[in-house]
Amino acid sequence: MSIYDYSVTTPAGEDISLKNYEGKVIVIVNTATGCGFTPQYKELEQMYESFHDKGLEIIDVPCNQFAGQTPGTDEEIHEFCTLNYNTRFPQMKKSDVNGENELPLYTYLKSQKGFEGFGKGVKALAMSAMLKTIDKDYKNNPAIKWNFTKFVVDRGGNVVARFEPTADMAELSKCVEGLL
Repeated sequence: MSIYDYSVTTPAGEDISLKNYEGKVIVIVNTATGCGFTPQYKELEQMYESFHDKGLEIIDVPCNQFAGQTPGTDEEIHEFCTLNYNTRFPQMKKSDVNGENELPLYTYLKSQKGFEGFGKGVKALAMSAMLKTIDKDYKNNPAIKWNFTKFVVDRGGNVVARFEPTADMAELSKCVEGLL
């Protein structure tokens, strides 16, 4: 299987094959509208505007699995993002990224790039402390840990990087730019 064997569903119920993105650099991100990391939408949109013409696509998968931080309908989520962050990249149907109802795409992404830690800094320490209370074994499984986990796919369809929500967005941008 490759990334191009998977699809995502739009809020209107249309299945979009990732084969449509073949030859592009793709960032796939699970998002939330009420999270401390929600301001990352601004940086994602800036990256999209800077690199879309060079071959970048961003696929936004809203998810309500982390502290119920995406409570709205698909329409409410889209309205929030466009009004507050002027997002133009494609937003998909709200979906699960972990568990028995997770998108098959996320099963694949996690099999390609597992969890490697939150890095350093205050946010990383806070995430580690919080996750220890939720999943004592969180360091040893590939599950998505929180909102705004980002996977980077190169032009050949290879999952080349996973950025946790605590990662510096400048590092994500540098990674993407290097692949374009």
